[in-house]
Amino acid sequence: MTKGKVTPKTGNEYPPSYEEATADYEEMQAQFSWDDLAVRRIFIRKVYAILMVQLFVTVAIVALFTFCAPVKYYIQVHRELYMCSYMMFFVTYIALNCCGEQIRRQFPWNLILLAIFTLSLAFMMGFVSSFCNTKSVVVCLGITAVVCMSVTLFSFQTKIDFTSYQGTLFILTLVLVYCCIILLIAIPFGYLPWLQAIYAVIGAILFTLFLALDTQLLIGNKRYAISPEEYVFATLTLYLDIVYLFRFLLLCFGGGRD
Repeated sequence: MTKGKVTPKTGNEYPPSYEEATADYEEMQAQFSWDDLAVRRIFIRKVYAILMVQLFVTVAIVALFTFCAPVKYYIQVHRELYMCSYMMFFVTYIALNCCGEQIRRQFPWNLILLAIFTLSLAFMMGFVSSFCNTKSVVVCLGITAVVCMSVTLFSFQTKIDFTSYQGTLFILTLVLVYCCIILLIAIPFGYLPWLQAIYAVIGAILFTLFLALDTQLLIGNKRYAISPEEYVFATLTLYLDIVYLFRFLLLCFGGGRD
């Protein structure tokens, strides 16, 4: 940093000039930007490392429930296990979303709850997959992987700011909720495959957009960004986007049973 000039006789310092003060400010800004960039990179690596573990566990459970006949038969007979896993999923989801200071940022409770959340949601996806055609499950897993990789790479490179379109995504979410309500009302009067297809397509598109939004919030180079302290919350949102994308693809392509 530039110091003020010293007079020859008195030794007193003159205040720095405007150019010197501007150079000092730019130097400080550059240092802060480099520090922020390093913190953001560590944050991104941590989030994707945890996410990879979550996805590996989920795929393993889905494969076990789909390809292992004894396990597949057992969970189809004991359907109360699905409700138990759903209750665990709901409780941990509320805890991780609503209790930031108390739980979500407190190690190791945040990772413990995230692990329980992951196992419960993976069990639910495995249960749903066990009732679908095996080939359909494999196809949906492949489509989900390709879509996620493409959306992630696109979100890193594009100049489009998805974080500024949260209102639009909220409206699409309301459309999805209305379709779900109509579908629930129409089911007792007969199966409507076209309505289910519309619901599944809207859901798949919506969570693809949510994946792009949450990826850019993670990167932090757009209008809005998520704090590096919230690595558990960032992992949670990305994991939910991917799992629900798989769920809606399964609803669209996995209607047939073995």
